[in-house]
Amino acid sequence: MTFATWLTVLSICALGAMSPGASLAVVLRHTLKGGRRNGSIAAVTHGAGLGLYALLCISGLAFLITTSPRVFSAFQWAGAAYLVWLGIRGILTKAQPEGMDGSGPTGRSAARDGFLIVFFNPKVAVFFIALFSQVIGPETGLLVRFGYAATACFVDMAWYSIVAWLFSSPRWLGKLKRNAIWFERLFGVILLALATRLVLETIH
Repeated sequence: MTFATWLTVLSICALGAMSPGASLAVVLRHTLKGGRRNGSIAAVTHGAGLGLYALLCISGLAFLITTSPRVFSAFQWAGAAYLVWLGIRGILTKAQPEGMDGSGPTGRSAARDGFLIVFFNPKVAVFFIALFSQVIGPETGLLVRFGYAATACFVDMAWYSIVAWLFSSPRWLGKLKRNAIWFERLFGVILLALATRLVLETIH
């Protein structure tokens, strides 16, 4: 692994992580409702899910997902259904009486949502196949391959942990929590819109 090649992988993974989408909405939602701890948990499990896809790609299993229309379609439909479920939960959120915290997301739900939002997205496999096909060849050692996968994992964790840290700071969190119900519903609408786009892409 040359430094230039690793830097290329690092840069592409960082740009991919920073792209706004369902993952960002999920991490922000758990940060808003559960604070820095829950946001960080969602960030770590999201990175773990991404790292799993990277390892699958290295082992060749991700190739099966992207070359089998039925498997790929099944993952897409499962992902769309999960986004719909999250979106409906957000839209139907009710305001809590003042002074009551209500039953916000737990650490367990943050871990679940962070991981599954990646796991049900087969486009992650497509991304890694496209990326790794440029830097991995038959002569590439196993340690180097795991190094690339680890880079993708930790870059993703780092980015979403930064997001959780920034938006859980007292300067932001107080303002966000005063309008929590509207942000929750906005996240719900965004997730439903993303699910609709995914369904349309799957149909066509």
